[in-house]
Formats: sequence, C-alpha cells, structure tokens
Amino acid sequence: MLSLRIQQMTINGTPYLCPECASEAFTLDGTGFIDAFPVRGNCWQSHSWEEPLITLGGLKQVQAASTGRLKAGDIDSFAVVIGGALLEGVIQPEVMLDDLKKVAKEVYWGRIIKPAFRRRKRAAVRAVTQPIRTARRAAGAAATDSVAAAKAAALGAAWDWQTPGGDPDPDYKPDPTTACPTGCNNGYFNIDSRINKTTRVPCLVCSGTGQID
Repeated sequence: MLSLRIQQMTINGTPYLCPECASEAFTLDGTGFIDAFPVRGNCWQSHSWEEPLITLGGLKQVQAASTGRLKAGDIDSFAVVIGGALLEGVIQPEVMLDDLKKVAKEVYWGRIIKPAFRRRKRAAVRAVTQPIRTARRAAGAAATDSVAAAKAAALGAAWDWQTPGGDPDPDYKPDPTTACPTGCNNGYFNIDSRINKTTRVPCLVCSGTGQID
C-alpha cells in the first residue's frame, strides 16, 4: 500500500479539495499491484472518495517527483504531469531528526537559556545599582542627622540662654513693661494704722508686682 499525505494540491492551477468539506489536506491511498487502479482520497474529517484521474502509477510518480526534506524548514513539494494535467502541491512533512533538534534547541533556548540569561542580567544590574541606592540612602540619613543635630543645637542654645547658669544671649532684650497706674510703690501702698501693726498692703491692681500686662 502506498499512501501520501497531501497538505495542498492543485490540478492545472485549480485547488484540489475534498468534494464534501473542501478540506485541502487529505491522503491519497493506493493499494494493489496494478498501476492502473485508481487511488482513494481520505480527508481529516473522515470523508472518502475515489479519484479516477490519479492512479496508483500516478501516485508513484508524485512520490518520485517530491523534493523531500533535508533539514528543518524545507518544504516537500512536487510537480508532475499525469494524463496531460499538471499536478503541483506540498506533501505534509514527516518529522525528522533536524526537526527534533530545532524543537529541542528552541525549547532549550526559550525555557532554559533565556530565563537564566535574564536572571543573570537582573543580578548584574542589582550589583551595580544596589551600592548606589545604599549610598543614596546613607547620604540621605546623614543629611537628616545633620539637620536634626542643627535643630537640637539651636534649641539647646535657646534653652541655655533662658536658664540660670547659661551663657547670656548678647542680642537678648527684655520685654517692655507698663507701670501700675494706681501709683503704688513697687506693688505696695504704705498705710498709717493705729489698729493693725501692718504698714504696707499689696496693690490689688498689679498683685504686688508694680507692673500690669
């Protein structure tokens, strides 16, 4: 039995298709030992028909005219004249060693080498950028510490100026005061009393301070 899997075929330029579903992919199967016997077509949807134009002898001619495939990417095509009609087409490729090598190479490259390369590339980028980010963070922390130290020093100086024992502020000026308008003497009034022994009483207006707000 001789069987060729046709991927597509034309007869005198006209596409040859399954007569029932118009599928362009089918097999041509020839049986027996007599070249004049017609072959049968069988498409992938299980439609079958007899092809009187193509005999077992013609199928052998197609097989002999096919270019075959030497490596992955080659197309197994044919062109042959049978009964005055030009048959051209492509035979479905058989899996060959180079196909497997190509698939293995693509899988090896796509699933193993490329991801590993990307990981190494990211690691290299991190090796360069991580010290820079660390230095930037350290510089930022140092700047923050410097600002905090300056603020603390200013607060400490202000506190020292306002507490006993601290260094006086050379630019310090006391707030202006307003004397008590009652005419008290530094917050007190002198009185002459024969009843009490007290001779001084505090001013109720300034509460004995001699000043009012």
